[in-house]
Amino acid sequence: MTKKNTTIYDISKKLNVSVATVSRALNDHPRISQETKELVAATAKEMNYKQNNLAKALQSGETKTVGVIVPYINTNFFSSVIRGIEEELSPHGYRVIICQSHDDAAIEKKQLNTLLHTQVDCIFISISRNTTDMDYVRKILSTTNTPIILFDRKKDIPGVSTITIDDHKGAYQATEHLINQGYKNICHFSGDQNLEIYQNRLNGYIDALKDHNLPILKENIINTGSSIEEGISAMKSLWKRRVKPDAIFSASDFTALGACKEIKNLKLKIPQDIGVIGFSNEPFTQFMELSISSVDQTPVLMGKISGNVFLESIRDNSSGISIEKKLVLTPTLHIRQSSSRKK
Repeated sequence: MTKKNTTIYDISKKLNVSVATVSRALNDHPRISQETKELVAATAKEMNYKQNNLAKALQSGETKTVGVIVPYINTNFFSSVIRGIEEELSPHGYRVIICQSHDDAAIEKKQLNTLLHTQVDCIFISISRNTTDMDYVRKILSTTNTPIILFDRKKDIPGVSTITIDDHKGAYQATEHLINQGYKNICHFSGDQNLEIYQNRLNGYIDALKDHNLPILKENIINTGSSIEEGISAMKSLWKRRVKPDAIFSASDFTALGACKEIKNLKLKIPQDIGVIGFSNEPFTQFMELSISSVDQTPVLMGKISGNVFLESIRDNSSGISIEKKLVLTPTLHIRQSSSRKK
């Protein structure tokens, strides 16, 4: 026989009270006495009653669930942002559904539609590297009340709040640090230029060279992805040149790590022969035998602020006001062994 789930009708029949009384007691209604609430709760537990969260959500207009779409979950940065969102929203009763786009715009769009059909109360997105058309997001904003918040990787869309760090400033500080250490021929591993964050890091590198009267050489800007393998490959290509670089500023810690591996393979010394600095402050940068300098993106804080922006949007909308926020966090440069040539 099929096992039947316990309903509020079963509880009301056992206690000989109305269904409305059971429903109100389970939802902590102020007109129900504490004694009745405790009796109903104890009976519900005894009968293994499971509250229908979907029905409750349809009644209240909220599911107490939010969605997060990230390119990949297996990186410290994105997992830390998710942690920050969860830590900010969990005390308010929210659960988090996590989706991966695998850096694919088509998958990202499917995940977004899935979350909308799940009726989440908010969607947080860090866009994929090949996301160019944001018309589907604009359509969602015009046809639903679900807020969308972009973090780190973003595009500017009216009505959408964004939370990023000042990538330009972080890159400028990293490049300037290398210049102050006496490096002259600084190469840049630029990351995927389809993404605004990497465009800003490239511009920060260029502006630091300009301000210190150093030449901006096109051949010193190496278009890479964000993998260790690409860092190794880029470093191999650089070392075949007649004029060798004396420093690398990488827009990614992983390509910086790849560069360090190849520099070691070339029997060169870091930072004496060549300096290296990365971006993101991945945990491995500080725990390696030769620690790597890096720019910290404060991902947990970014997640917490993203969650707070959502909570504030709820309060704003309850007053009939919708406020779009563009928040830019300050990066922190961590100077370690890989770039500290001057003691």
